[in-house]
Amino acid sequence: MSRDNALARLVGDEQTFVRDDFGRRPRHLVAADRDGFADLLSLDDVDHIIAATALRAPAFRLVRKGETLPTSRVTRSARVGSRPIDDLVDVAAVHREFAGGATIVLQGLHRSWSPVAALCRSLEASLTHRVQANAYLTPPVAQGLNLHGDPHDVFAVQTHGVKRWVVEPTGETRWELELRPGDVLYLPAGTRHAAQTIDQPSLHLTIGVRATTWREVVERAVTQGLASVARLDGLDEPLPARWAQDPGALATRLQRHLDAVASVLQDDGLAEGAADEVADRFWSTRPPDRSGGLRDLLEIDHLDDTTPLRVRPDASCRVRADGEQVTLVLGDRRLTMPARLEPAVRRILDLAVFAPAELDELMDVSSRLVLCRRLVREGLLTIDRRPASERG
Repeated sequence: MSRDNALARLVGDEQTFVRDDFGRRPRHLVAADRDGFADLLSLDDVDHIIAATALRAPAFRLVRKGETLPTSRVTRSARVGSRPIDDLVDVAAVHREFAGGATIVLQGLHRSWSPVAALCRSLEASLTHRVQANAYLTPPVAQGLNLHGDPHDVFAVQTHGVKRWVVEPTGETRWELELRPGDVLYLPAGTRHAAQTIDQPSLHLTIGVRATTWREVVERAVTQGLASVARLDGLDEPLPARWAQDPGALATRLQRHLDAVASVLQDDGLAEGAADEVADRFWSTRPPDRSGGLRDLLEIDHLDDTTPLRVRPDASCRVRADGEQVTLVLGDRRLTMPARLEPAVRRILDLAVFAPAELDELMDVSSRLVLCRRLVREGLLTIDRRPASERG
């Protein structure tokens, strides 16, 4: 199975999962390959992160028997340049608490650990919901958190050791199961669960899916509707004097305003506009992986018609044409260009891996090099340094 497709890697059959399981029911997916997630985060990786990366709170915490230990017990003071800090990991203290039965929690790995970040970006692009990742390293015969439900969906991905889980699916008999390396447990939001180790340590990733809800989209539509209703007569007038003495009369007048709002909310264009705005907000707040970006900048002046380029994996780019302009909605910005560049931009996105010369029938040499260099600077493209045999 391709490691580029995170959802398929986690659940196997994507279509069945999305149709039958996502947000609806738990799934326990037993691994066919016990090394299936060894590349994401190993015991040695956690050891390295704790001991050698100058970790700072709140990027880590320790939990014992359901309680988070005070940060002061596992941090120390230091200086970074001339600035004093007091939240630097105390490696010896973390080791001591872990030996005493505490679970080490690494938080925000979707930002700080490259293999996990790549998985999360791919999963986010597949589900179009926000994704985050923490890791839990638990010593033998220990429990981290007590029975609880999370406010978001969770994929628990076992990468080392064994952990025993208790799951309480809504309306079903309690599950008792073990996760072994390569296994995945999917839990919809609110599903109560707890986990503990037995006679060996356990390391697992918790990938949280912070889903956009219908409430958020409806609120966006109502907000847009109210903005247009502001033009209606009387809505911005103050309430009459002594209005609180006669709520019944107030309710009568309020109902007229609510009826006006309701009529505006029936406009089909309002739903379309709100949906577009929410979608744009999702796609335009996904910063790309800029690995290799410094080398790109150093080499960009030498970019020519034969330089191999590629669209960054899981990069966001929506193309919106508007009269004489075209806007590229990228993961962290918007680019506005002349409309004549739209065919070339769409060709680049379709090709994904290409050399500028492949835009020959759309643009002259000078123009296509200017465009490609601009898109490299903006982080949509990167110079493809892979061997030719791996470019596909």
